[in-house]
This record gives sequence, structure tokens and C-alpha cells, in this order.
Amino acid sequence: MSENKNIINEQEPQDDHMIEGRNAVLEAFRAGKTIDKLYIQDGLRDGVISSILRDAKKKDVIVNFVSKEKLDQMSPDRKHQGVMAITAAFSYAEVDDILEKAKEKGEDPFIFILDEIEDPHNLGAIIRTANLCGAHGVIIPKRRAVGLTATVVKASAGAIHYTPVAKVTNIAKTIEELKEKGLWFACADMGGEVMYRANLTGPIGLVIGNEGSGVSRLVKEKCDYVVSIPMKGDIDSLNASVAAGVLAYEVVRQRMR
Repeated sequence: MSENKNIINEQEPQDDHMIEGRNAVLEAFRAGKTIDKLYIQDGLRDGVISSILRDAKKKDVIVNFVSKEKLDQMSPDRKHQGVMAITAAFSYAEVDDILEKAKEKGEDPFIFILDEIEDPHNLGAIIRTANLCGAHGVIIPKRRAVGLTATVVKASAGAIHYTPVAKVTNIAKTIEELKEKGLWFACADMGGEVMYRANLTGPIGLVIGNEGSGVSRLVKEKCDYVVSIPMKGDIDSLNASVAAGVLAYEVVRQRMR
């Protein structure tokens, strides 16, 4: 089980699947609901809380210990009893499911790897792009990233029903494991080779970074090469989902040659 004892600064959308209250969260675990994030008031360690933490550990759910003030902000009615959980609005796939989808189609795997995308609209738009460009799936991290919330599902415009999304503990390790299965990885970054000059054919993973900080150093080091989108304007970066779309269609273009 992973714990984050810092106060969480991210805003939880109000239309997401939020469960509050000790018994409600405990029952959600026992009913087999997929819980993306668990928030527990710092300092609480009674019997029910211990039971919730045990269930979270079994399910490898990220636990965030936060202040009562933070929970009050997240809960308009303030009926959280020191515990809140956000459940996934859609089921996650496994990484092997994504590879199997490519195999069934007789195609080289084409995967999006998202490194700490935080905006649900960006994630939803990327899932939609992944479907339309023929990618076989999307991989996201458990920590410091948005999960499959209701907002994401809506923003995907139905693509979530056809494009598997896997959630992994460690993006860098997942890249290493996929490399052993024959994939190459291209990291999107301003300092890279212009995408038109890069070879984006064959089994490939396209790595897109956080909206503000880009791809993390460790993940970038695991990639085989770095590619960039040529820019002629006065600002220095594209929205993450737009950048993902531009790069994805360069992969499509090269595959069609």
C-alpha cells in the first residue's frame, strides 16, 4: 500500500463517483468496486479505519492521508466521517489485454503511455484520439494522475468502450517490461528530434507527459528516443491532448506508407 501524507492540492470534480462515510467505503471495497483513490483524515486509526486500510492494501489502492479541512472541502454535506473514496466510472484493463488486442488485429502494438496527466478532459480526449488513430490502448499511472472518472468517460465520447485503459503502479518499469516484448518508445518533448525525421513505425509506445512539467526524467530515460512537434508560434507548447493527437497521426501517416 502506498501512502501520501501530504495535503492533496488537486480538485476532485463533483460529478465523479464519490463515496463518503466509513461504512459506505467499507461496503464499496467488499462489493468489489474499483476504487481509484482513498482519502483518510490524518490521525485516524480506529477499528473501522484499520479495516478499510487492510482492504485498500489488498487492492493496492493509493491512500492519501489528508486534513479534516481538505475532506470538508471535498464533501459539501460534511458527512465523510474522516473517509472518502473515489470509484472508477469504468473498468480498467490489464496491459496484456492491450497487447492481445493488437495480436487479434494482426497489427504491431501501438500504445499511449501517459505520464501523470491530471486533467480529466485531457485524458478523455486522448482516449478518443487513441481510438480514432487505431491505437490498441492507453496506460496511465496510479499516482499523481487522473483515473477513469465520470468526466473522463464523458470526454472520451464513447471511445472508452472500445479502447482499453490499463492502470499501473510504475510507468518506468512498465516501459522496461514492454521493451522486452519488442516495443520501442518515443517520448514527446520539445528538445527532441522533429517527428517527421523519426522512425515511428513498428511496435511503438508514444509517451505523453504532464500538462505542466512534461515527461518525468526517469520515464524519459527509459524511452528509446525523444521526438518533438515543430512549432512556429509565439508560445512554447501545445495542450497535452492536442500534442498527443498530432504525434499519433504522424505514427498513422508513417504506418500507411
